[in-house]
Amino acid sequence: MLKIPVGVSNRHVHLSKTDLETLFGQGKELTKSKDLGQPGQYAAEEKVDLTGPKGTLAGVRVLGPVRRQTQAEISRTDSFKLGLKPPVRDSGNLAGSETVTLTGPAGSIQLKEGVILALRHIHITPDLAEKNDLKDGQLLSVSCEGPRALTFGQVLVRVSPKYSLEFHVDVDEANGAMLNNGDEVTLD
Repeated sequence: MLKIPVGVSNRHVHLSKTDLETLFGQGKELTKSKDLGQPGQYAAEEKVDLTGPKGTLAGVRVLGPVRRQTQAEISRTDSFKLGLKPPVRDSGNLAGSETVTLTGPAGSIQLKEGVILALRHIHITPDLAEKNDLKDGQLLSVSCEGPRALTFGQVLVRVSPKYSLEFHVDVDEANGAMLNNGDEVTLD
C-alpha cells in the first residue's frame, strides 16, 4: 500500500508577471518566504486582497514562481464569504471560472476568470507512478485513518519528474478529516 504525505493547501494566488507588476509595482519580483512541498514552489512574502460581491479576504498569500496566467485557489468556505460559486478544477483549468478583484499595494485588477476550488490531487514522479500502476490524469481514491477516518474519491493523479510525492487537499477537506501537513493517506 502506497502511503502518501499530505499537503494542506490554504487559500492562495498564483500571479502572472504582468499582474504581479500591476499589483506590486514595475520590476517587482516575488520575495521567497518559505519553500513548499513541491520542488521550486514557494510561499512568497507578498499578499493580496480578494474581493467578491459579498466580501473581502484580506492578506491572501501569493505563491511563486510567477505563472503564465493569474489564478486564485480558495476553499468553499471562502467562496461563501466572497459570494462566489467557483468550479472544482485542476490548477490551470480556468476557462469559465469565477471572477474576483485582486488588490495589492500598487494597484488592483479585475480577474475575469481564474477563481477555482482546486481538485484534490496527488503529485507523483513517473517512476513511482509506474511502480504503482498510476497514470497522469487518472482519478482514484485515497483513505485516511483517525477519529474522522475518511475516503477521498475523485483524486486526480498528476505525474511529472518535477514533482515529489504529496496529496493536496484544501483546508475545508483537511479539517473534515482532521488531517495536518505531513500526515499520510493510503492509496485505495
